[in-house]
Amino acid sequence: MPFGPARIAPSGALSDVLVGRRAELALLRAVVAAPPSLALVEGEAGIGKSRLVAELFATSEHARAPAGVPVRRLVGQCEQLQEPLPLSPLLDAFRTAGAELAASRPANPVIGALAPLLPEIAGHLPPPLPALPDQRAERHRVFRAAVALLDRLSPLVLVLEDVHWADGGTHDFLAFLASHQPRELSVILTARTETGPLPIREALARAPSGPARVISLTPLSPPDVEELAGGILGTDLPRTFAAPLHEATGGIPFVVEEVLRTLLERLPAHEIPRRPDVLADLAVPTVLRDVVVGRLAALDEPIREILGAAAVIGVTPDDRMLAEVTGRDPEEIVKALATAQAIGLLHEDDGRCRFRHTLARQIVYESVPVAGRRWSHLKTAQALEREPGQKPVARLAHHYRLAGRTAEFVGNAEAAADTALAHGNDATAARFLLRALETDELAGDVRVRLAVKLGRAAVDGLAHAESVPILERLLASEPLPAHLRGELRFALGRMLRQQGEARAGYLQIERAVDDLGDRPALLGRALAVLAAPETVPDRHVREHAARCDQAERAARRSGERDVHIAVRIARASLLLEQGDPGSRRLIDDLLRDDRLRAVPREHARACLNWAQGALHIGRLDRAESLLAEGRRVADQAEYLRVAEVVELVTAAVDRAAGRWDGLERRARRLAGPAATFAAAFLDSRLLHGTLLAAIGPAEEAAECLGQVITVAERVGAVWPLIPARMALSRLLLGLDDPAAAAEQATAGLALVRAKGNWVWGAETVLCLVDAMDAVGEAGGAAGLVSELAAGIEGADAPVAQAALLTARGVLARSRGGEVEADRLLDAARTTLGEAGLRYDEAHAFERLGRLRGAAGGDCLEGALRLYGAMGADRDIARVGRVMRRNGVPIPYPWRGGRLSHGRSLSAREREVALLAAAGRTNQEIATELFLSRRTVESHVSSVLRKLGLSSRTELRGFALPPG
Repeated sequence: MPFGPARIAPSGALSDVLVGRRAELALLRAVVAAPPSLALVEGEAGIGKSRLVAELFATSEHARAPAGVPVRRLVGQCEQLQEPLPLSPLLDAFRTAGAELAASRPANPVIGALAPLLPEIAGHLPPPLPALPDQRAERHRVFRAAVALLDRLSPLVLVLEDVHWADGGTHDFLAFLASHQPRELSVILTARTETGPLPIREALARAPSGPARVISLTPLSPPDVEELAGGILGTDLPRTFAAPLHEATGGIPFVVEEVLRTLLERLPAHEIPRRPDVLADLAVPTVLRDVVVGRLAALDEPIREILGAAAVIGVTPDDRMLAEVTGRDPEEIVKALATAQAIGLLHEDDGRCRFRHTLARQIVYESVPVAGRRWSHLKTAQALEREPGQKPVARLAHHYRLAGRTAEFVGNAEAAADTALAHGNDATAARFLLRALETDELAGDVRVRLAVKLGRAAVDGLAHAESVPILERLLASEPLPAHLRGELRFALGRMLRQQGEARAGYLQIERAVDDLGDRPALLGRALAVLAAPETVPDRHVREHAARCDQAERAARRSGERDVHIAVRIARASLLLEQGDPGSRRLIDDLLRDDRLRAVPREHARACLNWAQGALHIGRLDRAESLLAEGRRVADQAEYLRVAEVVELVTAAVDRAAGRWDGLERRARRLAGPAATFAAAFLDSRLLHGTLLAAIGPAEEAAECLGQVITVAERVGAVWPLIPARMALSRLLLGLDDPAAAAEQATAGLALVRAKGNWVWGAETVLCLVDAMDAVGEAGGAAGLVSELAAGIEGADAPVAQAALLTARGVLARSRGGEVEADRLLDAARTTLGEAGLRYDEAHAFERLGRLRGAAGGDCLEGALRLYGAMGADRDIARVGRVMRRNGVPIPYPWRGGRLSHGRSLSAREREVALLAAAGRTNQEIATELFLSRRTVESHVSSVLRKLGLSSRTELRGFALPPG
C-alpha cells in the first residue's frame, strides 16, 4: 500500500472534479509512468498545483511498478519559515516510511549517515557512520545516503511541495538528485512562479535521465471557470454570470472557489447564477481579501483572536503552542480551529490543522492590529524558547524581529547564520546577517562581528549588492583592528570583483594586504588574487609575479595546505596567460593533487579559469579538456554559481573550434539582461561582438564591441579591453577604414606595453601592421614586429606565434618578397590549423589566397568552405568578392550556399536593399515596411551576402540586379 498522506491537496475543496487540466494531468501521468523522471509543476499561488498532484494519485491506482508492486509515494512539504538545516522537508517525508523500511531489502551502509537525522526510524536504518572532518564531504555523504534510501524505497514517487520555500541545502540536494536519480524513482516538485526562477532550474534541465518536464499552470479560461462554477453550484451558468465571475477571479481556481463559498453562505445555490449583481463589489486582487475578511467578521472575538495568533505562528499552527500564546484552554483552541475548518479557512492535512492557503493566512495575519501582532510574536518566541531540544533559531529570529525585540532578534539571527554556515549554506547565512545588520541599535563590536561573518558568507552567497554598501560604510566609519580591517577589505574586494568592478576590487585587496601581516593564511589568499594578470590594466606582469612570490612565502608561513594550493593555482594561471610552457606541468601536477580534489569548488573554478587562459593563448585542445574537467567537478559538487561561467567558456570554445550552429543565440542570451554573473558580462559581450563581426550586421558588432571597451575602461578590466580593441580594429579594416583601425590598435598596443604580456597583444600588433600596410606604410612597422618577436620568444601560444608569422609575411610582401611572404603566411595557416582554431584558420586561408591572386583558388575555396560551415556571412561575401575580382571560379554546389549564383533577391530583400541603398537606417526601414528591426537586420545581411558586398555603405550607388 502507498505510504504518506492519503491526499496531497488541501481538503475542503468545493469541487471534486478537476477542471481545465486534462493535458497537464496526462503529461504528469506520463512522467510518473516512465521513471527515472522529473516533473516541475509551477504556477502562481492558488492556481491548483497541489490539486493537480492530488488528482494524479486519486486517479492512477492502476499505475504499477515492476513485479506488480503498487507505486508508493513520499510527500514532503517546504515551509515558509524554514530552519537553516538541509533536507528537512525530505527528512519529514522519510519519517513516515518506518514500517516500509522494516520490511524492505537490506540497506546500503551509507544510509547510516541519515540515522542521526532520523531518530524516529533509526532502528530501521544501518548504524550511524563516523563523522567526517570536512563539512562539505559530510554533506556529500548525507546526499548519497538520501539517494540510496530513495532507491531502497523504490519504486517510488517523491513529491516535494512548495520548493520555492526550500532551504539552500534542499535545493542543493535536488540538484544532486537530478544527476544521481535512482532508475525507479519519479520526482514531482511544485513551486510558485511569482517568487522567481528556482535556483536549481539549470540542474533540472540537465538531468542525465532527461530534462525535467515543466508543467506550467495558467489561470482557467472563461469556459473552464464556467464549468468549475457550474459543477459547484449544480446548474448551468448564464453568460451574464460566468463572464463577470471569470473577470473578478482572474481564472484562479482557489479564488473562484472562495468567492462561491462566500456566495453560498448568503444565497441558495440555484439563485446565485441569476444574481450577477452580487459580483459587482468584488474585484481582483481584493476579492480574496474581501472574502476572508468577511468570513472572519462573522466569527466571535475569541475565535478571531485564536486565528490571529495561529496566523502569527505560521501556516501550520500547533494546538499546544496556540494555547500557550493565547492563554486559552485547549478546549477553546479545538473549538476555534474546528469552526475555522468548517468555514474553509483551515483544513486538515495529515492529521494537522493548516491554513487552507498561504494567502488566507496572510489576510488573517494582516487583520490583526499591529500591537496585537507584536504581542503574539513575542509570546510565540517565548513559547519556542521554552521547548525542549535544539532551539529553532531561524523561527526565533523571525518572531523576535516582528516583536520589536532587537537584542533577541540579533542573537538568534547570528545563531541561525552560524548554523547555516556550518552546513555550507552561505546564501542563507548572508540573508540572516544582512537582516541583523539593518538594525540601528547595534553596538559597535556586535556590528563588526556580524560584518566579518557577512564578509565570509557573502562572497559565495551571492548577496553582493546588499553586502557591499554595508562593508563600505563599516570600513569608513568604524575604528577597526588591523586584522579585521584587512579581512573586511579582502571580502569587499572579492565581492566587487564578482560584481564586475575589477579596479575597485583590486585596489581594496591591495589595501587589505597591508593589514594582514599577522594573518598569513588570509594574506596568502589575498596576494594570490593580486597575482591574476587579467584584471587591472596598470599592473605589469612583473608585479603580478612578485605578488605570487609573496603569496608563496605567506602560504609557507601559514602552514595551511589549502592556501598553498590556492597560490599554486594562481601561479599556474599567471604562467599560462603568458604562454609559459612550464604551466602545463604545473597544472597537470595540481590536477593530480588530492588536496585540490578535496576542495571541489576550488577545483572547478581553477579548471574554468585555466580553460579561459588556454583559449587566450590559442591552446584549444587544452581548453576543451580543462573545461570538461571543470564542468564534471562543478556538476558533482552541485556548484550552481558557476553555471553561467561554464556556459560562457563552452560557447567560447565552440567559437574557436568553428562550432557555430546556434552560437549567436547562445551568446546573445549570455550577454543579455537575464545574465546574473556580473564578472562574466564583459566576456559574454566580447564573444557576442566578435561573432557579429563575422556574421553581421557590422553596425551592431561595432556597437557591441564599443560597449565592451567603454565598460572595461570604466571598471578597469584589461583582458576584455585588449581583445575588444583588436576585434574592433579588425572590423574597421574590413569596412575600409584603416585610420580608425589603426587608432584602436594603437590604443590596444599601449595596454599591452603597460601590462607587459605580448602574448595577449600579438593580434593587436598584426592589426596595426595591416592598417599601416593599407595606407602604404608597412615598412614603418618593422620595429614593432621585432618588439613582438622578443616579447613572445619561446611562448607556447599558437595565436601569438601565428600573428607574428603573419605580420612578418605582410612586411615581406611590402618589400617585394612574395616568396618569403607566401612561406610565412602558409606557416601561420598551418599553426592555426594544427591548433584547431577554425575561424582563425579560415582568415589565414583567405590571406594566403589574396597574396597568390589568380593562383590562390584552392586557398580561397578553403576559406569559403570554413566560413560557410560556420555561417560567417560577412566573411563569405568578402571572399566571394575577392574570388570574382581574381577570376577564381566559385565552387557549386558548396555547403555555404550558391554564392556565385546567389544574386537573385527575394521581393522583400529587394525592398529592404533599395531603402538601405537610399541611406535609411534599419529602424527607419522596419517602421516603413512594418517589420521588426531584427528582421530588417537579417534581410540586410542576406542582401550583402548575395551581392558580395562587405557593408551597407557599398549598397549606395550599387546597381541592383533586375527584380
